[in-house]
Amino acid sequence: MAAEAYSSDLAQVVVLLGAGVVAAPLFKRAGLGSVLGYLAAGLAIGPFGLGVFSDPQAILHVAELGVVMFLFIIGLEMQPSRLWGMRKDIFGLGAFQVIACIAGLTGIGLAFGFPFGPSFVAGTGFVLTSTAIVMQMLQERNALSTLKGQRIVAILLFEDLAIVPLLALVTLVSTGEATATPMERWTSIGIAIAAVAALILAGRYLLNPFFRLLAASGAREVMTAAALLVVLGSALAMQMSGLSMAMGAFLAGVLLSESSFRHQLEADIEPFRGILLGLFFLGVGMAIDLAVIAANWQIVVAGVVCYMILKALIIYVVARLLRTCHSESFERAVLMAQGGEFAFVLYAAAMSEGVIDAETNAILTATVIISMVLTPLIVILHDRMTPEQEPDTEGLALPENVEGSVLMIGFGRFGQIVSQPLLARGYTLSIIDKDVEFIRDAGDFGFKVFYGDGSRIDILHAAGADTAKAILLMVDDKEAAIKTAEIIKEEFPLVPLLARAYDRGHAIDLIHAGVDYQIRETYESALTFGREVLHVLGEEPEMADQLVEEFRSVDQERFALELVGGIYAGRSLIRGNASPADLVAARTAQERERRAAEQAELKEQPS
Repeated sequence: MAAEAYSSDLAQVVVLLGAGVVAAPLFKRAGLGSVLGYLAAGLAIGPFGLGVFSDPQAILHVAELGVVMFLFIIGLEMQPSRLWGMRKDIFGLGAFQVIACIAGLTGIGLAFGFPFGPSFVAGTGFVLTSTAIVMQMLQERNALSTLKGQRIVAILLFEDLAIVPLLALVTLVSTGEATATPMERWTSIGIAIAAVAALILAGRYLLNPFFRLLAASGAREVMTAAALLVVLGSALAMQMSGLSMAMGAFLAGVLLSESSFRHQLEADIEPFRGILLGLFFLGVGMAIDLAVIAANWQIVVAGVVCYMILKALIIYVVARLLRTCHSESFERAVLMAQGGEFAFVLYAAAMSEGVIDAETNAILTATVIISMVLTPLIVILHDRMTPEQEPDTEGLALPENVEGSVLMIGFGRFGQIVSQPLLARGYTLSIIDKDVEFIRDAGDFGFKVFYGDGSRIDILHAAGADTAKAILLMVDDKEAAIKTAEIIKEEFPLVPLLARAYDRGHAIDLIHAGVDYQIRETYESALTFGREVLHVLGEEPEMADQLVEEFRSVDQERFALELVGGIYAGRSLIRGNASPADLVAARTAQERERRAAEQAELKEQPS
């Protein structure tokens, strides 16, 4: 019997992993996103699909650790100084949005004629956005590190912090005998604060020595086990104190963000995070109770539509009141319009306090789950229907009758360094760039950067190209740089044009476009680095300098050949580390591939 049970459990694990492995890539390739793939797979193998699993909550309880580990990895990217810099967004923007949404969504229940207690619980639960879904979608859109992504992260962090007071509020609106006394509530808040303080102290004074001691043992598996211990231990401590597990993991990540073990910890946790987060979405898909939805479909549909629309509207209004641009406000509203996994905790607590009954809990849970399922679809619809937004140039200066000794097009890391000796000598710079956020940031460091596209002739004239003693082309985009160089040389042939090249091929293209001087962005730094390596290896400074100068001479000869004959013309002048035998083998393989291709072409030709 034990063997049969073990075989059954193993079969369920295989089905679970197989469903995720098949569905996620298919949905992602179809442009629907991996989250929707996991949700659909969970519904397919759950109680209302193939029936492989009958208790999705068992999966969810384990898979919630995926959310915990995700927050730990996010915490590793958030140094305390960076988190302190986000305090206004966390406690300002986050608090404003949460309070406004609670008030608005509670009003929906009251408008439908429900008592205040159930209306408050239902609305408050829906306010708590799904951290797992939003974080995953931000990561897939490469938006986690952007300013708009950081603001969303700040709001999610405040929602995690708000769980304890919200649970306390649930007991306040309860009419049952199980309501906690004021003393008990203050005790629970004190325990939560003490737990956070204890975790901060442990992280500051114990974690780094602990990992140094384990690293000295040289056992990699012990470091992995220790990483899991820190994450799960922090999560457990926060849960036992009444806070969320995700908050504990996030704090542990923040405390280790400046540790020398940060990258190793991230590498150790990442595989577990990915698998468990996928299982979480599978569990959510399984938990969709189609029987409850079918029996109360009018209430469920009305709840999903009203809650999502009103929550999105409030999020948008709050963002606009805080002077966020329309496109970012609308995108934030679309991403955060759903309910989240913490609503299940709040609804369960409300049911135990007698605020709502079991049927209402099932209806509200179904409403939240459907909103989570709809979010990836709504985001995809938003991305496809929203036209590409013009950058918000409000408050930015456009070039107009500007005069400067030098016109600099593009002001990235390369251009900033170039500007310093020129400004030190007293030359005046006219600088244009297309990156709106960067232009605003540059102003904080004392730079006047105009917004403009260097490939437009009117912008070039307005920026002073016709009166400049030199034009410096510093843009990152290779194709844009070549196009801009051709326009400048045609319109201003007498003004010297100096350009930054991305690589060797780009340098050749720029010269063909007419630039008077070009330099590869890594050329001088690589030579300096190579000279220092020779010093470290024991070579005399004179010998190191001689070797670098010899390379310069050979490189110039090679570059001259490539200007005429293409990128491979100077190949014979490169010093490689392959042996003659390796070169012969490589050339033989290339010749074999060439002959095979020729034979394939002959076979395809009609006889």
